[in-house]
Amino acid sequence: MPDSWRDLLACLDLTAKTASEGGEVEYQGRNQQLNYHRVFGGQLLAQFLRIASLTYPDKAIKSQHAVFTTQGQAAEPITFVATRHHEGRSFAALTITATQGHGVVATSSICMHANETGFEHQDVEPVPPLLGSEHDLRLDLIPWQTRATVDLNTTATGPPTFEFWMRTPEVDADLAPALTAYATDLTLIGTALRPMEGVGQRGNGTDFTSAVTSHTLWFHRPFGTDDWLLLRQHSPVLAHGRSFGRGDVLTRDGLLVASYAQEALLRFPAHHREGRSTKRRV
Repeated sequence: MPDSWRDLLACLDLTAKTASEGGEVEYQGRNQQLNYHRVFGGQLLAQFLRIASLTYPDKAIKSQHAVFTTQGQAAEPITFVATRHHEGRSFAALTITATQGHGVVATSSICMHANETGFEHQDVEPVPPLLGSEHDLRLDLIPWQTRATVDLNTTATGPPTFEFWMRTPEVDADLAPALTAYATDLTLIGTALRPMEGVGQRGNGTDFTSAVTSHTLWFHRPFGTDDWLLLRQHSPVLAHGRSFGRGDVLTRDGLLVASYAQEALLRFPAHHREGRSTKRRV
């Protein structure tokens, strides 16, 4: 297996292959080399954002909404087609479609914005002190430092909340949105599972079946990932076979730099559903 950090960076090294007169640009993307049969959704989120930045290099990512339609096959390269819709002095917009031989894997609508100055305020809970190295906790698929007090792989119950610190190796700040998007895709389903007795995040395919259906991110301020960031998240509802979660990304100094939300398929076998329900919280 290759070094997973360098492998991910290689996946984000995208160059245009062809361009059409209608404004469409095609990219060929490689997949991470993981012990995982399908394409990790975080990889696609990151690749979408890199393509957007290459398409409009003079603007910053404002928001992304991605819809995952079918399971991507890790052994097959992905073709991305970026379609420009608007480019003005302040804003730009594009859509990107990711396809493999069996059809569309995912689509993304992305809005870009030229950075502006103006009044600022934020209203968020204070950031706690950075956890020490005794709380180092390896999160599957994230190839950089992470720390947390809760392990989502355990089957202990708890409230549907989770937060963790992360820091990448030194890297260009231009990659911060893509790398952060990658990380936000991993633990929201596990957060939704916390109130469920006897179920941990690694139970996918045995205790439950899950698949992300849509994922949205908003970027509020420029930031880097090679200093500590806190990802704080909450799953307010799990119902009708779907989980929903949302989160914030904050710097060590307490600045809110990004927010995100995700909906996912989350199904349990009948023997797990009987006699179980999540608590109502007022």
